[in-house]
Amino acid sequence: MDIVIVGCGKVGASIAVELNSAGHDIVVVDTNGSAVSRLADSIDAMGVEGNGATYEVLSEAGVSDADLVVAATARDEVNLYTCLMAKASGAKHTIARVRSPEYTDDLFRVKDLLGLSMSINPELTAAVEISRLLRFSGAIEIDAFSKGAIELIKVEIPEGSSACNRKLSDIDVLKGKVRIATVERGDEVYIPNGDFTILQGDRVTVVTKPETAIKFFKKMNINIGKSKDVMILGGGKISYYLAQRLIKTGANVKIIEQNAQRCEELSQKLPDAMIIHGDCMDQALLLSEGITHVDGVAALMDYDEENILISLYIKGVSKANIITKVNNQYFDSITDKLGLDCVINPKKLTGEYIARYIRAMQNSLGSNVETLYRLNENRIEALEFRAKNSSKLIAVPIEKLNLKDNLQIISIFRKGKIILPTGKDAIMPDDLVVVITKHKGLSDLDDIMSKR
Repeated sequence: MDIVIVGCGKVGASIAVELNSAGHDIVVVDTNGSAVSRLADSIDAMGVEGNGATYEVLSEAGVSDADLVVAATARDEVNLYTCLMAKASGAKHTIARVRSPEYTDDLFRVKDLLGLSMSINPELTAAVEISRLLRFSGAIEIDAFSKGAIELIKVEIPEGSSACNRKLSDIDVLKGKVRIATVERGDEVYIPNGDFTILQGDRVTVVTKPETAIKFFKKMNINIGKSKDVMILGGGKISYYLAQRLIKTGANVKIIEQNAQRCEELSQKLPDAMIIHGDCMDQALLLSEGITHVDGVAALMDYDEENILISLYIKGVSKANIITKVNNQYFDSITDKLGLDCVINPKKLTGEYIARYIRAMQNSLGSNVETLYRLNENRIEALEFRAKNSSKLIAVPIEKLNLKDNLQIISIFRKGKIILPTGKDAIMPDDLVVVITKHKGLSDLDDIMSKR
């Protein structure tokens, strides 16, 4: 697809990198010429310097032939106007980055008038992801498929777990309601079969319904549970959205924020949360506010370095599940070695969400990938396909399919019901089929078949 991205800041750059890696043709636009050159050179894309909200600059970027325009500047108003101008100039679809809670809440009223295909709020997106992780305190990563009906939950097998030193075929304690899809051991990643033996320290991805997951982890002596007492460090937009969601689930929420005026605002907007005016880096303050007793912590301050350092400190004094916000992608290699519980990059998440939306758009153009996640440091892909009548796999028992190596069908969503398939099950038209594989670039359900 031909895509124009207006805004070359961290969010725009993250979106451009994600979409470029998916094989799309990208044009980037920004008033900052050096930012344009830097991003365009890094992904081998065309760059245009200028105000992307104007007809002249959009025309130069080729918006009249664009399949999609993404407006990702720092200002909501500019993004909305850019999408309006792009639509009037011939763009087929538009996506606006909108950060303000007020605009986010009201956008549905004017979405059609603006010709807006989608809006994305990086802070809200990050809050949703963090709240999901805190719902399964102790999980390393959680991804959802089939409209949230099934989740992939990544956990580490601890010492003393009843899963240790057992074959997968012997771990089916819930009679087919749970499946282990991937196992990460050291530098190796496996898509295991029933004879694979689980060891202490393995990082496994469990596939099941959200309500079934807790039962499974309990039976396997894996300490995963809902965070009931959560401390949020920093009072920015992500913290606000996160507190809203946690309070609705019945969690006790405490926010520490250094800016007194922001504390007043949060007190008015979040009457059910406890707002503390203080320095999040003050270890004595954290101890006095009960950091050793909470079961969830989100480090969401403005500076990555502070989030990383305070997370390492808390890890030494508390057993809480710690979520650390890190925006700088260049810190990835560092955070991987520090043993942090879970790192969230809002900018990267935004790019991934937009890429998923584009894959859904492409369904009508030949691809039938509904959702895609890259797991285990991009070495594994989890894809969700919509089964079409024309597929060669329809009504054939899975045990009779000649599937590619390093690939498994892990779930089927049919008429509101989740099936974790056995060899006797078959795919039917309109099923949502989730596949785990080491193969890259699959765009159709039939691609999972071996050509041999």
